[in-house]
Amino acid sequence: MLLNIVLVGAGEVGFNLSKFLSKENYNLTVIDINPIKCNRIKNTIDARVIEGDGCSQRVLQSIDFSEVDYFLALTKIDEINLVASTIAKKMGSKNIIARLRNTEYIHSKALVSPKNFGIDDVIYPEKSAQMEIENLVRDSSAVEVKSFFEDKIKLLGITLDHNSSLIDRTINNVYLSNPYVLHKTPLIYRNDNTFIPHGDTLYQKNDVIYFTCNKESVDDLYKLTGKTTFKVKNIMILGLGKISRMLAKSLGNDYNVKVLEINKEKAKKYSETLDESLILVGDGLDEEFLESESIHEIDCFIATTENDKTNMLASLIAKYKGVKQVIMHVSTTNYFKSMRKIGIDAVVSKNISAVNDVFKIIHSKSEDINITPFEDMHIDALEIVANPGCKYFSKNYTIDDLPVNICLAGILRNMEIIIPNMNKSIIEENDKLLIFLNPESLSKIESLFK
Repeated sequence: MLLNIVLVGAGEVGFNLSKFLSKENYNLTVIDINPIKCNRIKNTIDARVIEGDGCSQRVLQSIDFSEVDYFLALTKIDEINLVASTIAKKMGSKNIIARLRNTEYIHSKALVSPKNFGIDDVIYPEKSAQMEIENLVRDSSAVEVKSFFEDKIKLLGITLDHNSSLIDRTINNVYLSNPYVLHKTPLIYRNDNTFIPHGDTLYQKNDVIYFTCNKESVDDLYKLTGKTTFKVKNIMILGLGKISRMLAKSLGNDYNVKVLEINKEKAKKYSETLDESLILVGDGLDEEFLESESIHEIDCFIATTENDKTNMLASLIAKYKGVKQVIMHVSTTNYFKSMRKIGIDAVVSKNISAVNDVFKIIHSKSEDINITPFEDMHIDALEIVANPGCKYFSKNYTIDDLPVNICLAGILRNMEIIIPNMNKSIIEENDKLLIFLNPESLSKIESLFK
């Protein structure tokens, strides 16, 4: 479906989302007051660009909002997003999605809610990143953790160490040898490339294998890969930004949490509200200071300052000092591959989380499907219902007839999870399917099941 989308805010979230949306051939208009950001869009993305204030009625009147399907308010400033959303709604935009940083709006006792501003859906990038990091802390042996079908199916990214028994065995061989560990291998990340494997694909050392399984099989899957699991007890967080503060609050009751902040005033400001964590004033890049705070006893180091280079250097120091799990936050995906290659366990981006959230909202509303894009991998995870009367059933197809360049990784049927590996699973009407595919294959799958 060809949609008309207006996007306000061409920062990292707006820019990365614009790249995604332009690949979908939507009619895209981008508004930003910064001429440098506008030129960046003009030079890289096929979109109409308006240089101006996104919450100015005069600027927005240059757009025919009766034809706008989605208005996206994605600046860094909540007040701008709220005002812009209100104007767009009154001018006739069908759907409003806004980015907010202040989570007070979602409290049950909030006097003002996003609905008061005409907003249909809200994304909280910092909250999304916090949840992603927290999942990694609680599943400490994985480099990536995702959930589908309301947490009924897990996707775990696990690095194969040199001693893993899976190395040099085919995927089908592992399925046959372990019939009671129900899992599927939809993706493999190898030598800076991600691909959808087949049954005769060999596992190799240092592969990052992405497994799908139900929640009950997670521990068995770790044992199958030979991954040494460890229990996180001591956590060190670098920085006292929004993500760090949310992490300190959510993790402080279950773990021993230290938070390092170089700014004395900032540390003093938040120390009283984060009473479950120990707030320390110091430089996370100072090796002597880290040694004095027993960095060698830390199980998990999380770098979440606003400076990507600080996060990278601090993460490398922590890894060098022997920290078992190092998680780093970055603004874009530019450093994803290089950081993984040099040993950082997991890389998270609030901006990419925001892009994924908006992308899923648009697809779920306009096409009744959920898409989770993995931008740095050029892979999408698709959640779609096998509708009665679709081509798959009318042609009497079976799972073996699905395109070879996709992977059916899970089925949800009447609240029951089915992981189709070597068994002869079948797709039934109204099944919810989890499919991994290249974005170019999306139209094929939609034509089969919609």
